[in-house]
Amino acid sequence: MRKKILFLFFYVSLAITFLSSCSRGNHENKLGKWLDNNGKLKVLCTVAMLTDVVKQVGGDYVDVITLIDGELDPHSYELVKGDDDKLNFAQIIFYNGLNLEHGPSLKSYLEASSNSVAVGDWIINQSPGLLLYTSGQKDPHIWMDVSIWRRGISPIVEALAQAMPEHAEIFQKNGDVLGEEMDRIHMSLQKELKAVPAHKRYLVTSHDAFNYFTRAYLSEKDEWKDEAWRIRCNAPEGLAPESQLSVSDIQRIINHLIKYDLHVIFSESNVSKDSIRKIVNAGAEKGLNVTIPKVVLYADAMGAKGSDGDTYLKMIQHNARVIADYLNK
Repeated sequence: MRKKILFLFFYVSLAITFLSSCSRGNHENKLGKWLDNNGKLKVLCTVAMLTDVVKQVGGDYVDVITLIDGELDPHSYELVKGDDDKLNFAQIIFYNGLNLEHGPSLKSYLEASSNSVAVGDWIINQSPGLLLYTSGQKDPHIWMDVSIWRRGISPIVEALAQAMPEHAEIFQKNGDVLGEEMDRIHMSLQKELKAVPAHKRYLVTSHDAFNYFTRAYLSEKDEWKDEAWRIRCNAPEGLAPESQLSVSDIQRIINHLIKYDLHVIFSESNVSKDSIRKIVNAGAEKGLNVTIPKVVLYADAMGAKGSDGDTYLKMIQHNARVIADYLNK
């Protein structure tokens, strides 16, 4: 029996090492191609939601990679070995801003760089009324409302056109096509989620990343006044997930679940489930039956290649579909 366990452990360890090596190799290969002087505009984006938009606008004339890739947390990300090379090589750096990238080393670099574009700040400077505050802090998760994220196409087109004026017309055309698609999907999401009865349109997630989503797709129009829609959205953790819950945090969510007769808490792809499991267990002790769906939502990170969330629009559509399915049960 002992030999079988050791044998199994050996092969599991070998498989993990192999997969890790493949992942690292793919990343290094992608980076190597990006660092190649091939005549394309070299763009670095802090998060994948920006990378996806830049790819569609820039097309074949742009090489773009993501700094905070995979399931890393953009809120607390600090620069690591090799990041300086990427930041210095990039001709344009797009970042969200609105204090999303608040790791001190990254934030100071982005704010001091002359070739950095804060897409979120640009959007809010144009339309200040769109910005939400949570616990007195700017909520940076504007991509969760497609109609807001769509506005970010303009500064991206402008920056790319300034860098490669000979292709400005193509960038503008690509941006227009993408904008029309985003408009269409925004309306389809509203239709899909408004089909859920209003008394069921309440969302509890791992952290406070779904306020813009709730306002855009789960609220009633008369709830926009005085932000009455906020009762439809709750989370145990704040704008930046820290996986540290107090007893009062747990009780607050349990009270919310009971008050609105809710029986589901949605987990997120890059946030530990420990916090919401504590809530589920505490609720069970009080006779409250709460489910954590096996299917995760995408909030601060997109999905892996080949998943339902490997593009920005697929990610948002996935979220809407999963939320609608579970709220309708």
